[in-house]
Amino acid sequence: MNNALPTSIVGSLPKPAWLAEPEKLWSPWKLEGAELVEGTRDALNLAADDQLHAGIDIISDGEQTRQHFVTTFIEHLGGVDFDQRETVRIRDRYDASVPTVVGAVTRERSVFVDDAEALRARTDRPIKWALPGPMTMIDTLYDRHYGSREKLAWEFATILNQEARELQAAGVDIIQFDEPAFNVFFDEVKDWGVATLERAAEGLRSETVVHICYGYGITANTEWKATLGSEWRQYEESFPLLQRSGIDMVSLECQHSRVPLELIELLRGKKVMVGAIDVASSAIETPEEVAETLRSVLPFVDADKLYPSTNCGMAPLARDVARGKMIALAGGAEIVRAELAGAAPSLAASPHGL
Repeated sequence: MNNALPTSIVGSLPKPAWLAEPEKLWSPWKLEGAELVEGTRDALNLAADDQLHAGIDIISDGEQTRQHFVTTFIEHLGGVDFDQRETVRIRDRYDASVPTVVGAVTRERSVFVDDAEALRARTDRPIKWALPGPMTMIDTLYDRHYGSREKLAWEFATILNQEARELQAAGVDIIQFDEPAFNVFFDEVKDWGVATLERAAEGLRSETVVHICYGYGITANTEWKATLGSEWRQYEESFPLLQRSGIDMVSLECQHSRVPLELIELLRGKKVMVGAIDVASSAIETPEEVAETLRSVLPFVDADKLYPSTNCGMAPLARDVARGKMIALAGGAEIVRAELAGAAPSLAASPHGL
């Protein structure tokens, strides 16, 4: 892995058309039973290979074995009934039909360890695994049992910690918790959100990341962003809390966003995954565009703590677009790496001559 500016994607990559309908969230599987198990494993291997060929340094599973970044984890837990569905407002932004918590939530066995072991066997590069954060999990459910968002979040935090420890034992180097809800429920973030996140990460030797973005590039999210004004200052609420937390790294949205870059200063001392790829557009960035984004944040984050990444997951994009964006991410990081080292970038060292 490159010691300077190691690159990674946030989480999801598009699924092959033979596995699920392309460019769609919550797309139903096209396979069943043993064929589905084999198909998702094949897709995981393809996603890993795409990242390796693009020149990405930290490899993820592309969430190929998950229909959705939150609900697939919840499907494997006890106490949640997927037949009892209710319509809820997700992150105060759009309506979705979600399962219902009908009893105490439990985890009988690991959800992702088999997949993580397969990814670990695919590469000797560092690997990263994403889990939904406690607050985002409770925001993707209807609760008939606990009657308290906070109490349910603490229960999920304990379950997530169990899963994370098993992922660590399977060889996962970096464990990421996805908490887009941190950009919406500011009072809860302050009162118990960061505390439950720290509980989920408790005792881990693997590095920990919290990913906070403005959502996938879907209509509900882009329409919400249009209402946020000329400056997006939501991070101002969570960053000071996270800077004082035990979480090692914070992943944020930057490319083509209206986040004031100086807010990154609030994380000084933490590692920062900076989103330098816009996942709400099919336009493929050039390496120089990526490099310019990375240069723009260097006044606010130490170079040895900067991890170039994507703004969010790329599941709704076409596969060739996602591949192109990953190549651009790796190429842009190589440009800035060379600048920091005081040398011109080597075309041979950059993927596909970029």
